[in-house]
Amino acid sequence: MAAVTQRFNSLKPTSLGWLALLLVLVVAVHWVALDWLRAQVTGGSTATLMPQPLFMRVIQPVATAIPKRSPHRKATAPRVAAATSTAFVQTELATDERPEPEAPGPGSVASDPPLASASHPKPEAAELPETHADEAANSWPADTRLSYDLKGYYRGDFYGSGQVQWQHIDGHYQVHVDLRVAVFFTATLISQGELTDEGLQPRVYEERHSRGVRHLTLDSANVTFDDGSTTAKPLGLQDTASQFVELARRFSTGRQPLVVGSQVPLWLARPQQMNVWTYDVVALETLQIPEFGAVPAFYLRPRPIANPRGVINAEIWFAPSMQYLPVRIRINLGNDNYADLLVNRIDQGAPSASASSVRN
Repeated sequence: MAAVTQRFNSLKPTSLGWLALLLVLVVAVHWVALDWLRAQVTGGSTATLMPQPLFMRVIQPVATAIPKRSPHRKATAPRVAAATSTAFVQTELATDERPEPEAPGPGSVASDPPLASASHPKPEAAELPETHADEAANSWPADTRLSYDLKGYYRGDFYGSGQVQWQHIDGHYQVHVDLRVAVFFTATLISQGELTDEGLQPRVYEERHSRGVRHLTLDSANVTFDDGSTTAKPLGLQDTASQFVELARRFSTGRQPLVVGSQVPLWLARPQQMNVWTYDVVALETLQIPEFGAVPAFYLRPRPIANPRGVINAEIWFAPSMQYLPVRIRINLGNDNYADLLVNRIDQGAPSASASSVRN
């Protein structure tokens, strides 16, 4: 023992530096090994990633008239219907006769749509959204990548980065959401499917993280969850990743009114379950974004849902002056824990002829 102590004391500072470097290399090798193992876990992925798009320009805010349409105008979103294992569930969006929506009280829970007759053989057909004369057939945006600064709190402050990347090729789309907190945590959400005139039609949704992969698959009639269970697919169903692009397109084309006091109901699916989420358009706020200055954005807050699996939900800010893209996303993790993403750069590709190659 004395010999070991004497040997250690004889080490020069440069020797200690080499030891520190060796320790860093050992940690790096272990990290690469863990990344490799994670890649093997995701090898069974049902998603086939598209090639990286070519981004041609950086988006800046532009002067845009904020819409002032009444939320009582004729319904502009499709009637939504779904079937569960015991009964069909139906929700209808706002009509001219519906009174002004009231803000939810503290602790209020968004109720599911009323149960319809279980004798219906299938969900009723969707009512097509109102067509706007100034809406082009190729209204889907060009390939777009939003980069975010991420900060939050979970047993202490943390910082990182995030991205939401959207692209489409020959009538198919992909939404890729990445969250990274230093080297300690990464998460990826992937949505893939088809473009249609009525909206995105997800076919595969995956959540990838260090613990593995969870996914769901969708066809024209059914949703298959991660545990293999299957249920009927609601009309207009989106997933956690596709909702950002679907809502931005609805708002930018006027298919979905976006005014303070209105409501935005949306079927959302995750690998374990699906629910009707109702976003209240709470306010038109001015965000101070270091790279862009003062940016007006509509603040959408989700209502609590009944019997949720987990406590995670997302508040979203859509900016009319930036193509109605989600410039801020706050992910609430429960117990005052959160992750807040604020955009710092938006890259976009050139408009492509494939934008008009939507499936009918």
